[in-house]
Amino acid sequence: MEINRSNINELVNKCSVKPDKDYGQNFLVEPLIAEKIVNSLEVNIDDYVLEIGPGLGSLTHFLYQKSKLDVCDIDSRMIDFLKIFYKKDINYILNDVRKIDVSSYSKIIGNLPYNITTELVTFLLMNSNAKRMILMCQSEAFNRFYDLEGENYGPVSVMLHLLGTPKRLLTVKPGSFYPAPKCNSLVFSFDLEPVIDKETVIKVYKMCKSIFLNRRKTILNNLSNLVSKDKASLILKELNIEENRRPETISPSEYLQMFLLINK
Repeated sequence: MEINRSNINELVNKCSVKPDKDYGQNFLVEPLIAEKIVNSLEVNIDDYVLEIGPGLGSLTHFLYQKSKLDVCDIDSRMIDFLKIFYKKDINYILNDVRKIDVSSYSKIIGNLPYNITTELVTFLLMNSNAKRMILMCQSEAFNRFYDLEGENYGPVSVMLHLLGTPKRLLTVKPGSFYPAPKCNSLVFSFDLEPVIDKETVIKVYKMCKSIFLNRRKTILNNLSNLVSKDKASLILKELNIEENRRPETISPSEYLQMFLLINK
């Protein structure tokens, strides 16, 4: 069933599915945008797709019958609502997506809850093997794991850029949702194209978590918490990284080489 501005009020009242702030629910009510988002996933008949937080089915409407589809929502009201309109060909998962096995999906799509966006993106990067993800989140939240410099840059950014290619697709204004959030949303794609095996990238991420705990310290001092100061100095010299640089000035590829030298 297409979700739009004309039927949203009737649906939430008649079916008692008013959005829950605790779950960060904002329903997309622009079918043209929903269709564009789904088309960007480039679903093939042999794909196995996971939709995260389907809500009332704004995206589900355009995903339905394109491929094998699982929808996961923590809110039983949403699952019950979708079952009325999509009785067949969908597997429903009533759970927190962070508690399920996401390793078998080839494509993942979803409108991420604003309050756990970074945590959820981290979970997907570490546990999913999806070749493409199309995700929507708060614009400011996107910068926290996309930026490669400054205060937003951190361990998740390093992992994201080592595992693949993130790309901004479109901005969605507050008026395209019910209820309207207080900020713009951003739809982005992520294609899995790891520069090295995923297990190593996850280890680099964990190393960076330790290093970024002390952003104001130099990279030499931070690295000296992991290896001896002499070894840290030798590693930085080999990589042509100045010892007084801060963690947020080191690129993902430099962190990767740093990790490989530590474990050489």
